[in-house]
Amino acid sequence: MKIKETPLKDCYIIEPNVFEDDRGYFYEKFNEREFEQLTGMNSHFVQDNISKSCYGVLRGLHLQKGEHAQAKLVSCLEGEVLDVAVDLRESSPTFGKWFSLELTAENKLQLYVPRGFGHGFSVLSETAVFSYKCDNFYDKASEGGVLWNDEDLNIDWNLPTEDIILSEKDKVLQPFALKNF
Repeated sequence: MKIKETPLKDCYIIEPNVFEDDRGYFYEKFNEREFEQLTGMNSHFVQDNISKSCYGVLRGLHLQKGEHAQAKLVSCLEGEVLDVAVDLRESSPTFGKWFSLELTAENKLQLYVPRGFGHGFSVLSETAVFSYKCDNFYDKASEGGVLWNDEDLNIDWNLPTEDIILSEKDKVLQPFALKNF
């Protein structure tokens, strides 16, 4: 696998080595030992989540707070999404900055989103199946987030606003300026 730095501290793009032939393909999705050697970071994943969404669905920006904070390794297994990570760690040199990357079933790229980041994605294809590996267990009481269309962050979700489909929870997340992540 290849690890590429993003403009955000501790956030990485993972590009697997894909072996294709006339039967299909094979690739190692994640190797903890290799990831640690290449990044100096250790993430032991304990929970896997899968979501399926239709075009226009925007999920985010979410995070788990405190002792339930989660690092995530995310990928798109079917379709195409625009994945967005926002550094919400106030002590970080990239605090308040965001990065986006198209994750598709075709490109097989993954994004490592460290603890303390907000995370979300928008579905660009008719449907998308999205995979999250998390290094800590979900805890409803520790949920946090930032409003998807926050003016300070000014994220381009690559969708017309009128096509965006949000959950009730995501419609009422707080603005970035309140720092109530």
